[in-house]
Amino acid sequence: MTNNITVALAGNPNVGKSTIFNALTGMNQHTGNWAGKTVANAKGYAKSEHFSYTFVDIPGTYSLMAHSPEEEVARNFLCFQDPQAVVVVCDATCLERNLNLVLQTMEICKNVIVCVNLLDQAKRKKITVDLKALSRELGVKVVGTVGHKKQSIHALLKTLDQSFLKENENRYLKIEYPKPVEDALEILENAITPILKKSINPRWLSLKLLEPDFLLSKEIEIFLGKEFLSHCEIKSALERANQLLKQNDISEDSLKDLIVSSVINRSQEIANKAVTKEPNIHEFDRRLDKIFTSKAFGYPVMLLFLGLIFWITISGANYPSSLLSELFSYLQNKLTALFTALNAPSWLHDSLVLGLFRTLSWVVSVMLPPMAIFFPLFTLLEDAGYLPRIAFNLDKPFKRCNACGKQALTMCMGFGCNAVGVTGCRIIDSKRERLLAILTNNLVPCNGRFPTIIAIITMFFVLGSGIIDSIMSALILTSIILFGILMTFFVTKLLSLTVLKGQSSSYTLELPPYRKPQILKVIIRSVFDRTLFVLGRSVAVAAPAGLLIWLMANVFVGNTSILQHCADFLNPFARLLGLDGVILLAFILGSPANEIVIPIIIMTYLSTGSLCELSSVSAMRELFIANGWTINTAISVILFSLLHWPCATTILTIKKETGSLKWTAVAVLIPTILSVAVCMVFNFIVNSI
Repeated sequence: MTNNITVALAGNPNVGKSTIFNALTGMNQHTGNWAGKTVANAKGYAKSEHFSYTFVDIPGTYSLMAHSPEEEVARNFLCFQDPQAVVVVCDATCLERNLNLVLQTMEICKNVIVCVNLLDQAKRKKITVDLKALSRELGVKVVGTVGHKKQSIHALLKTLDQSFLKENENRYLKIEYPKPVEDALEILENAITPILKKSINPRWLSLKLLEPDFLLSKEIEIFLGKEFLSHCEIKSALERANQLLKQNDISEDSLKDLIVSSVINRSQEIANKAVTKEPNIHEFDRRLDKIFTSKAFGYPVMLLFLGLIFWITISGANYPSSLLSELFSYLQNKLTALFTALNAPSWLHDSLVLGLFRTLSWVVSVMLPPMAIFFPLFTLLEDAGYLPRIAFNLDKPFKRCNACGKQALTMCMGFGCNAVGVTGCRIIDSKRERLLAILTNNLVPCNGRFPTIIAIITMFFVLGSGIIDSIMSALILTSIILFGILMTFFVTKLLSLTVLKGQSSSYTLELPPYRKPQILKVIIRSVFDRTLFVLGRSVAVAAPAGLLIWLMANVFVGNTSILQHCADFLNPFARLLGLDGVILLAFILGSPANEIVIPIIIMTYLSTGSLCELSSVSAMRELFIANGWTINTAISVILFSLLHWPCATTILTIKKETGSLKWTAVAVLIPTILSVAVCMVFNFIVNSI
């Protein structure tokens, strides 16, 4: 039991690898980032009957022919960290596609165990996997699992134990390539094998030296030393191997195609012998895809889902928001009573309770319910398999902007929170395309901006509160968001033609089978991984902002507060945008948390010393109209709210993800300039009519 064995857990995305990892390790987990990467890692510990294991959950990847940070991390760990075993988790419902990674892993590692997961789903789809035949064809141990069942996990641990208890002759897999490639490999392998002193497959190393890869070459130099690649015998063998390939008209690109096709063909051969399916087994999925990904219905269905999610979010958030507001009001009264009992000075009570605490109350009561509804709904679509279809539909528009189709997914994440959307840009392989996605993510509104936009829609465009009115609000909101999406395409195209020139890259997009979402797990994961995480960041930046706003409202120069002085100073410029100084100042002070924009406007108009809210929407409307608001003002505020600079949380996230002050500044300037330009143009057109 004292021997600790390191086991890598590999697999394609969406195969249940994380479920297996969590079931194996339970609470004995540690998470962080890989050295020098923003790619997350996870380690966990488990004990079997005979050994203790350290499981390393390497990033989900489709291939070890690395084109992304995740694939680089996965390949480098398997090649150069020398795990004592590798468990490759596969999806039983689409085993053929998963076998590509299995074969590539077996070329690198000797001790590989194949874990065929999701057997329950395969059974429902009437797919049968012959585990013995699969084991025979691959020449390694194969175990079948259903990730959430303990029996499956025990079987996996038992299989791992057997692989170490028995004297097995573990060896690397040899995939047969076309004869010219095999001849070139033989030349290199004969030169490398006598010199190679570390544990690495000389055949695989020969194959990778034939495929120029700068990043891999650096890793090989680190692992084997610079002198290894500069060895005269290896240099001479590499020249002869490349000359042989040229004589057979095999270029770098065609070599890659030959290697990939050989792996795919072998995967098909194995799958044909180990997997049986009933005819038309994927007919239901294909029927749905004919609707969800078709030219005629793809976009309308997307808009329908978008509108439905916003309607549910708008309608469902009102009641919990009011409950939270009442709770915080009760807590505020208790805090006031405590300060009174302690004979605390009034300035201390007002700054901490009416300034800091009331601001936090607003942020939590307004922000938490929409996020707690939106994120689970978004994750349910992801869990059901619909989100990859959105990426498929939006791939062409983003390609025309010379961007990556995966930007569609990060843009969707931005609806919940732009900070989450920026973090999600890690899924984009190309640095240029990742920057495009980061710089434009703020152009779709997050949950923090929804309250301002929805309040204005309710005040000036939909005055009722029935179900028809809530549907109308959702339709207007969807139209506004469509404008934000169009601006995303416009700015992405503009950047790709100027400061971030380049062509869009290709990528692998899996359209997973439609699945029944695990509702309870989705809700728990969304609340803890997304909602509370984002809320915590917002609260951290909103607290000092609340104190600052209170000071500005209560420190006077002459007979006027600093808050009003600032509003008067901004007023001339704000008028050019169709706003006023109070509105513009509210957006500036609301940068830490967009939820407090409306309360700041009300506080300044009423000249109160702290954030406040009015008893009804009609009372708010009357106050705004009394201070010069018109329909045009309302539209200008909506446009500015939609397009203006990122919140403080998103700015900090952009700095962390890009590691650059320059690109962080650009991410702030782009939406700022765009919001000012759009509002000015709209105001000019309105005044000219």
